[in-house]
Amino acid sequence: MITLTARLSPSALDTRRGVVRLHPEVLDALGLRAWDAVRLTGARVSAALAAATAGDGPPGVVFVDDVTLSNLGVVEGAEVVVAPVDVAAARTVVVAGSRLASTSLTPETLRMALTGKVLTVGDAVSLLPQDLAPPPGTDVSATRRKLSNAIGMTWTNELLTITSTDPADRPVAVQPSTVVGWRDGARTGDAPAEVAASATAPSTPAGTVTATEPEVVVPPVPVADLVGQQEAAKRLAEWFDLTFSHPELLARLGAAPRLAALVSGPEGVGKSTFVRAVAHSADAAVVEVAAPSIAVLEANAAAQRVADALARAQRQSPAVLVLTDVEALLPAASAPPVATVVLDALRGRPDGVALVVTSAHPEAVDPRLRVPELVDREIVLPLPDGKARTELLRVLLRDVPVESDVDLGAIADRTPGFVAADLVALRREAALRAALRQRDVDEPRVAQADLVGALEIVRPISMSTSDTLRTGGLTLDDVGDMTEVKQALTEAALWPLQYPDSFARLGVAPPRGLLLYGPPGCGKTFLVRALAGSGRLNVLSVKGAELMDKFVGESERAVRELFRRAAEAAPAMVFLDEVDALAPRRGQSSDSGVSDRVVAALLTELDGVEPLRDVIVLGATNRPELVDPALLRPGRLERLVYVPPPDADARAEILRASSRNTPLAPDVDLRALAEELDGYSAADCAALIREAALTAMRESLAAAEVTGAHLASAREAVRPSLDPAQLEALAAYARSRER
Repeated sequence: MITLTARLSPSALDTRRGVVRLHPEVLDALGLRAWDAVRLTGARVSAALAAATAGDGPPGVVFVDDVTLSNLGVVEGAEVVVAPVDVAAARTVVVAGSRLASTSLTPETLRMALTGKVLTVGDAVSLLPQDLAPPPGTDVSATRRKLSNAIGMTWTNELLTITSTDPADRPVAVQPSTVVGWRDGARTGDAPAEVAASATAPSTPAGTVTATEPEVVVPPVPVADLVGQQEAAKRLAEWFDLTFSHPELLARLGAAPRLAALVSGPEGVGKSTFVRAVAHSADAAVVEVAAPSIAVLEANAAAQRVADALARAQRQSPAVLVLTDVEALLPAASAPPVATVVLDALRGRPDGVALVVTSAHPEAVDPRLRVPELVDREIVLPLPDGKARTELLRVLLRDVPVESDVDLGAIADRTPGFVAADLVALRREAALRAALRQRDVDEPRVAQADLVGALEIVRPISMSTSDTLRTGGLTLDDVGDMTEVKQALTEAALWPLQYPDSFARLGVAPPRGLLLYGPPGCGKTFLVRALAGSGRLNVLSVKGAELMDKFVGESERAVRELFRRAAEAAPAMVFLDEVDALAPRRGQSSDSGVSDRVVAALLTELDGVEPLRDVIVLGATNRPELVDPALLRPGRLERLVYVPPPDADARAEILRASSRNTPLAPDVDLRALAEELDGYSAADCAALIREAALTAMRESLAAAEVTGAHLASAREAVRPSLDPAQLEALAAYARSRER
């Protein structure tokens, strides 16, 4: 085994493909050939395919992609142990993924996408096929075509989690004979029985009979364990009691003695578990149908599936028919032929059978379902707050041996936006870390460090890795100089989330957002990362141009979806980089009004009828004069913070921070160097240190330090990037705002 420094791969071809690049000498030292598997050990243990670096790269570096770096639980620049590993042919592989992927991809398509990859339990893996060195007989083009047809153009962004494999004690490779399935039977009837049995199903609790064979009945979740949902449980229990025990009273008072309700809430909050627990407390049986599993069927087959479920519920009356993720079967955007048939079947359900449908997106449900006498009641399950998360952790860890110093309150404070499913994933990751640490201990226990370490891996369901801003452990304390800028950011972004009582006591509304503007390369994004690390916030980051779409209505929908996800992950921060591309001045574009409609959608989200709660919006731009003025009015991005180019003191701090891990010779005077770098941005200063280190390596790969001569040579290659005219224009804009 060899210890190397992890760096992100510079090649776009390696992105998300589970491939690491090693120097040819390192491959020879490990006795490996190209495309052999290696074990990687960082904060976690993972595995990948190894290939040689292109050209003469540094031998002490292992180049990895972003997903592999996340699987290892380390940041770029950390040490990783690389060793050969024996890979077994997988008999079964069980994965978890987004609702879109799990309802759209068949196990056969999944197997095609994963063929040739090396998988480890607990790792994330992309749907991108292994096309750098595909196994013989695989048709990569056909796989790509199937994935694109099933999911759409966003299929390349989808990430899956490997939840179990057989064999389970080593990395495995997917072969043509491997049986691949979804965890929890996301596509009912598709996954073979042995796959379904091998997966743990925390979201399929007890006391539930699914609408497919074979029936499995397990003990239910007590209502007392529904943390933060007691009021909603009480209301649903009252409805069940009237429907099952007092139907004649409802009929006498002019109401139909049948119950139909919609239970909505963020993904993973526990909607199905909630319904099952309350139904069990009312002594009612539960028959559950996963709507995505019948959405892909023909109309007659879907109607038969619903009729069978209703007949089963009638035989067990009183019973509750639960239709989960109903928007997949009855979407609002279109009316598939199966929708009318299913609505007719539900409308004619027998007495003694209550209907409960669940959805994380109630606005996407066919309005015909929510008419009187069909589904005319709604219960909304809220996102757990800090207190509720503490209680949920206590319930989840009730039967887990933990160290006496475990502080669940501290963990809850660091999990904003987490729902019950996220906390279950956190428990699983902490258990994996504890097991790796205590392989030979008779009585292993989960420690505080295991839970804290798991936070580096587990992200809220509402936060996809594709647009989540990684803070890398940065805080505002790591930002040199910029005292006034840091104070303005703290007051405008952190205080409203950390001290809401103070704002309420003084009777003022906190600022909704702020705009960072300044020259390129001067640390605007770095400041946002540090701000997110200081406040322990969930951050959704998107470049303005990424929300623009040529199809009518799609850009506005993307804006709405962005803010909806931020609200579900609250307290959260929405970072709009290059906001001038997203919200230019209206009436001046030639894109058929797309930009104008996007600006209107953005203004509505910022200052609409439904106020944002615990969500701060940050914009960043190099051209503030191009941003629509309406966006900068009070109640929107009302605070403007100028991030100036670094002065000599700031440049000295940046050079010291950039060279923290770079050994410098005694003749290097960073303070004197900073004085000479007039016109250099923060990015230029960091690039100067990097180029000096590369210059030392060009002289000798065994170089132990960077000298003043190396820095002098680097200055010839790294020139100042700040444009004096742009600097003057930005400074003038800042002065005009001050007036």
